[in-house]
Amino acid sequence: MTLPPGPIDVHGHAMPLGVLRWLEEGGLADLSGVADRVVRIDSVVSGVGPGAQLPLAPSMTEPALRVAELDAMGLAAQAISLPPFLMASRCVDVGLVREVVRRGNDALAEYCAHDPRLLALGLVPLGFEGAAEEARRCLDDLGMSGVALGSRGGGVDLDADVNDELWSFLGARRAFAFLHPSAVPDPARLADFWFPQLIGYPMETAIAAARLVFSGTLADRPVALCLAHGGGCLPSLRGRLDIGWSRKPQAHTIDVPPSEVFGTLYYDTAVFDPVLLERLVADVGASQVLLGTDHPFDLAEHDPLGFVASTRLTHDERHAVLEANARRLLRLP
Repeated sequence: MTLPPGPIDVHGHAMPLGVLRWLEEGGLADLSGVADRVVRIDSVVSGVGPGAQLPLAPSMTEPALRVAELDAMGLAAQAISLPPFLMASRCVDVGLVREVVRRGNDALAEYCAHDPRLLALGLVPLGFEGAAEEARRCLDDLGMSGVALGSRGGGVDLDADVNDELWSFLGARRAFAFLHPSAVPDPARLADFWFPQLIGYPMETAIAAARLVFSGTLADRPVALCLAHGGGCLPSLRGRLDIGWSRKPQAHTIDVPPSEVFGTLYYDTAVFDPVLLERLVADVGASQVLLGTDHPFDLAEHDPLGFVASTRLTHDERHAVLEANARRLLRLP
């Protein structure tokens, strides 16, 4: 794969028309609003309320536009995953989940085949048997750069026994895995003010990552696990989780303080405040932070290079965050 030098974004999204049309054919989507840049996807797949209008920026479906946007942002490449609305995280119909995931991955592979600067991260049917096999298909058959994981699936959390085979496979392959929140805790309390995304997603990421660490799921499994949105609430909970580990028998489940494990995870830069990004780098080190925009959603970072430049990070730290870490973890030239 030949890529130009320059920054690499690990947090982009697409909703290829191939999977959207298949959903519409099955009565699970309404594409009548595509011209108005919205789409409706049945709650069983999207996890959001019935009839909710989901934003569909033109580059979600048009890869040529995506490449032009990368140029405008000064990005050399972007790792692209399907958004939570196509993860079917709350669905317990194993057949439907597997088909949504399979067709979504095929459509994403076709979308990213348009240009080598578009790097696909495939989904897996979390919470069901066969997740490891779909991960293998993504990496080996579809040539994807890694996998994207929701924060739950099939009615269980990421640390559930049914996902053990998946984690073992990802660890054996030292695969890049991008963890993106795909649900929210206590939806009723978060129903207003766009709180599902503003508050629920950061909380969900912290819960999912903390469960993986305290359960020991990641022990001896060197997965390159990157948390979206700078890890959500997790960085601010490090002290509290450490003191709980040291004082509460129920939380003393691993041999080292959880902050040591959190320091081996990776985090994207989608925190939208230069001080918060500086704190994140100070906490975990520049080697653990990767550029992430959440492009092209409306809560994306539109000027990622300017954002990183606005911090007090050193030249070497900026290079690591903008480019070097992603090239290493995605195994790019």
